[in-house]
Amino acid sequence: MTTVAIDRGAPGAVRVKICGLRTAEDVSAAVAAGARYLGFVFFAKSPRHLEIAQARDLAIEVAPGVAKVALVVNATDAELDAICAAAPLDMLQLHGSETPARVAEIRARYGLPVMKAVGVAEAGDLPKIAEYEAVADQILLDAKAPKGTALPGGNGLAFDWQLIADRQWAKPWMLAGGLTPDNVAEAIRLTGARQVDVSSGVESAPGVKDGDRIHAFLAAAR
Repeated sequence: MTTVAIDRGAPGAVRVKICGLRTAEDVSAAVAAGARYLGFVFFAKSPRHLEIAQARDLAIEVAPGVAKVALVVNATDAELDAICAAAPLDMLQLHGSETPARVAEIRARYGLPVMKAVGVAEAGDLPKIAEYEAVADQILLDAKAPKGTALPGGNGLAFDWQLIADRQWAKPWMLAGGLTPDNVAEAIRLTGARQVDVSSGVESAPGVKDGDRIHAFLAAAR
């Protein structure tokens, strides 16, 4: 199993993932601000979608120590083969309806750590976390997408953080969904999250990252 050093900060520091990066300027801003994870989206319906060649060109310029994450949605083996063969990645983020068995299969096939997204809207969604903990390396808790929405994430919606207040899980987990520079500190305080993920919350338009907002988000998360 491939491992990657991702903790470049002080012990206990909150780690931040900036997702949906599309340009070299996006990547530079995220790294300069102190992001520990960079997310590249491979989902054609998303305004943040990248072609494999674009992601490869961005990823090869990232210095060691910053985890490069491929976000996919119900990807086939053929799609994952192409992505993993071309781009130097450190982690796969599964953001679709992948079953625990499929998560385990992908983890074994590619030898990369796997983060599984779990959509949360109500307390009844939380038991699924344990099912995925058994097979994934990390869990991402995101707001469940509304019915009829084309995107499984990146919708700028938050869930009720009180649902996970004071809860602990065996595997590392990351909080996502509706986070912005204005609310991330409160989200961390309420949930105890040590890792947070942002995409639309640091954009000036869908798919267009804002360097100032990226820096503001990192500062607030600290």
